[in-house]
Amino acid sequence: MTDEQLLRYSRHILLDALGIEGQERILATHALIIGAGGLGSPAALYLASAGIGKITLVDDDSVDFTNLQRQILHTQARIGMAKAESGRQALAAINPDIEIMPLQARLSGAALDALVASADLVLDCTDNFATRHAINRACVHHKKPLVSGAAIRFDGQISVYDLRRDDSPCYHCLFPEGEDVEEVRCAVMGVFSPLTGIIGTMQAAEALKLAAGVGESLSGRLLLLDALDMEWRTVRFKKDGGCAVCGPTAAGQLPGYLPRPDADRESATGACHLA
Repeated sequence: MTDEQLLRYSRHILLDALGIEGQERILATHALIIGAGGLGSPAALYLASAGIGKITLVDDDSVDFTNLQRQILHTQARIGMAKAESGRQALAAINPDIEIMPLQARLSGAALDALVASADLVLDCTDNFATRHAINRACVHHKKPLVSGAAIRFDGQISVYDLRRDDSPCYHCLFPEGEDVEEVRCAVMGVFSPLTGIIGTMQAAEALKLAAGVGESLSGRLLLLDALDMEWRTVRFKKDGGCAVCGPTAAGQLPGYLPRPDADRESATGACHLA
């Protein structure tokens, strides 16, 4: 670590749980952030400021005037610019010493699989279940930790799926693909702008803890936030032994879902998805 890095990250280094060793692990980490919107904005900003060594920022959209209420990576001057490039400019202004790779694309198939394989950890900041399940499958395949957040209206949620661990549930364990789960978008339902900041910042915190190897992650816990009353709830859930994605007999086909008594599914699906 250089003298400049020792100074820049000195407030991290002063933390006994982190120290120089933890900060060095952060500097050596490659984070893949999929989605540069309401959640991806604060997540990316905090990861860059904290010194994550490499950030790949993926989004296929361009900056729109309606994004500016909550997507703090972007500015009015960059309306019409690809969000990935707008995000690169914002992150480089905060920390020019890290590597930032913008990618304007909607990832799927082999391209998604290759990017997940190249990263140390993945942040899912996307806005639809199909993409979330595709990201989850790639993370399970390559045993990469996944930090997943969601927000809509005044409701937010966050969890971690640490797929390096054999006992960790995956996203499909909690939200089985093909279930009749209502999907809503902020363009129709609205979203409280600080809510995306709260959840996205927590995604950054969980990612940094994973990178540094400190603390306990949210693996096996889903945090639910009602920002209107500012109340948090915790839903605990376990790995589904019959999961079609991470279970021992997973073969790509989706069997019928068998509900688990340890997970409050109605509450877990209360907050839907936003970019």
